[in-house]
Amino acid sequence: MLWIRRFSRYFTAAMVMILVSPSLQSFPPAEAIRSSQLDGFLRFPGQKSTADSMDRFSFRKASAFRNADECSSTKSGKTGVCDPSLVHVAITLDVEYLRGSIAAVHSILQHSLCPESIFFHFLVSETNLETIVRSTFPQLKFKVYYFDPMIVRDLISTSVRQALEQPLNYARNYLADLLEPCVRRVIYLDSDLVVVDDIAKLWSTSLGSSTIGAPEYCHANFTKYFTDNFWSNKRFSDTFNGREECYFNTGVMIIDLVKWRRAGYTKRIEKWMEIHKNERIYELGSLPPFLLVFAGHVEPIEHRWNQHGLGGDSVRGSCRNLHPGPVSLLHWSGSGKPWVRLDSKEPCPLDGLWARYDLYGHRH
Repeated sequence: MLWIRRFSRYFTAAMVMILVSPSLQSFPPAEAIRSSQLDGFLRFPGQKSTADSMDRFSFRKASAFRNADECSSTKSGKTGVCDPSLVHVAITLDVEYLRGSIAAVHSILQHSLCPESIFFHFLVSETNLETIVRSTFPQLKFKVYYFDPMIVRDLISTSVRQALEQPLNYARNYLADLLEPCVRRVIYLDSDLVVVDDIAKLWSTSLGSSTIGAPEYCHANFTKYFTDNFWSNKRFSDTFNGREECYFNTGVMIIDLVKWRRAGYTKRIEKWMEIHKNERIYELGSLPPFLLVFAGHVEPIEHRWNQHGLGGDSVRGSCRNLHPGPVSLLHWSGSGKPWVRLDSKEPCPLDGLWARYDLYGHRH
């Protein structure tokens, strides 16, 4: 019976590859240009040094990505982060999810028609992780930003999963403050996903009058994201009056930073986090404050850009299948991460799709 289960698993994986293969094709590779500025990081008492933390990491050097004929290095004449022709992508870097972040970057470069137009903004709270990025992607265009955990330390409450309580999980709330004022919009991506389409397509999505864009799910059971205390108190529940209660996953968002800064959304999110500390109105980490502020006011994006939930539920991390429809981004949200399951020799069928972008291992 064991061989039957194994055959079934591999057959399922093969069928998935066939289904999503049109989106997994690579465009002609392009070579990116590195641009990084960071003089150093603060270190907290008792925190391990960079060498101690990085000893267990070894990533292969990514292949060079060269320009396609139709790509130009710069159209505006400007260079650096303020070049208006750039596609801006923000991702966090930390020790526990570093392998996922590296795979995400690799997937974006591999499928971008013009990867030299992508500028990566890496948010960190660890000591120097820049060295690993440089050695893995020697010609990458990027900048590293230090996010001080103390900014949110007193705002974070316990959650259903310890990973949701990590301060860096809240750095997305502060992108408008961390990134240069000349950066007018950014794509925020979680570290447990891969992009299998040209990210420029997502970047070009119009947000209309909205501040953020994301795939929406308006038929979800919205009540489960908040406690009975929230729904029984009209001071809280009336927040959704006149708004369509649509769930969206904050792991993939396009953010208009100009509108965000103008409306002061960081302070609004922090206010709900302060209320939660005293009233316990939700359970799931950094997501509910975003729902409280933005649900019903999000520009809907095609679901292909966040095939989420592949990591299973928030506790057990069971295997999941793809949602119906085309695929441009696969997201292992939930507790099960593909690199962990692959290393334990107990992968889910879809984890093989993530593995093709994994650069972890000894250099040749």
